[in-house]
Amino acid sequence: MNFSQKKILLLSANFFGYEAAICNRLRELGAEVDFHNERPSDSVFTKGMIRVKSRLFQKKVNRYYEKLWQQIKGTKYDYFLLIKGESVPLFFLKKFADTNPETKKIFYSYDAVTEYPKFLKLFPFFDHNFTFEPVDAKKYNLHFRPLFFLNEYKKQNQNPKPKFDLVFIGSAHTDRYLIGEKIRERCTNLKLKTFFYYYAPGRVAFMLKKIFDKNMMNFDMEKLSFKKLSHTEISGIYDQAFAVLDINKPFQNGLTMRTFEALAAGKKLITTNCNIKNYPFYNEENILILNRNDLNVEKQFFNTEFKKIDNEVIEKISLDSWIHCLFVQHQDEFWGIAEKDFNS
Repeated sequence: MNFSQKKILLLSANFFGYEAAICNRLRELGAEVDFHNERPSDSVFTKGMIRVKSRLFQKKVNRYYEKLWQQIKGTKYDYFLLIKGESVPLFFLKKFADTNPETKKIFYSYDAVTEYPKFLKLFPFFDHNFTFEPVDAKKYNLHFRPLFFLNEYKKQNQNPKPKFDLVFIGSAHTDRYLIGEKIRERCTNLKLKTFFYYYAPGRVAFMLKKIFDKNMMNFDMEKLSFKKLSHTEISGIYDQAFAVLDINKPFQNGLTMRTFEALAAGKKLITTNCNIKNYPFYNEENILILNRNDLNVEKQFFNTEFKKIDNEVIEKISLDSWIHCLFVQHQDEFWGIAEKDFNS
């Protein structure tokens, strides 16, 4: 890929530094990237107000995008990439489309339409719409592209004596804590060593969630951290693990970023997402699928080594492949979702 002399407008919510990694890689490939946060702010208050769709707060969002429009109008872009699309107002997309007809406009979603119905209003403004959610790809005729791993996670040599049998690192949301603690208890009974790291961005917001969300009511605050781990820190913990636990949102079928990071790191994976069986890297020797209602972890899974994944498949789940898919050529045939049965 060569993006020399190409100018890219990239709007994205900040999501654990992945947006920065995307920008940096595009620049390494020669592009000039203008990045802007899709949200007016990353405060917990702002995120909450965007999600409850406050009319009063929408005025702040509109002012933010009016100011952004004044900054970028008149600039000729070769590409416009929107990731997430949670808060961007439609008037901004219309203005951009009307004044930049030659710009290749790309939308990528790492959330499901069931959680963000607004996505349906965004699709008409883009030349190419991609989603990580296979059910949405089939239902709305979108290009399907799973997420990716960053190079920090790709390892050549495995630790022969890992410190932990199972590691979980993830945000505290939905039923993750309830499921995670049941799995941790099961592992303890099997005399397996575990490391669990539940993260929340803010104490006040989490305490409110704890009051209103039944999944969080019994959350032991001693097991919660408000420190966001860097990719280097997470990769370092994975180095000490034999297997990684992935707990997807119950209403999402697309695979989480942790899935690809764990496999790239050469770690076995335990996941609650049964749809993983439809992906080309699925191997029951590497991946144990758990039913949310029957979290039966078997010790036998920890007695066999990770089976190396084909290099072509590893390449396909890399950040470079993700970029190539969005900007150069879709990969619908490789992922082949049309004939597969994904739970909806």
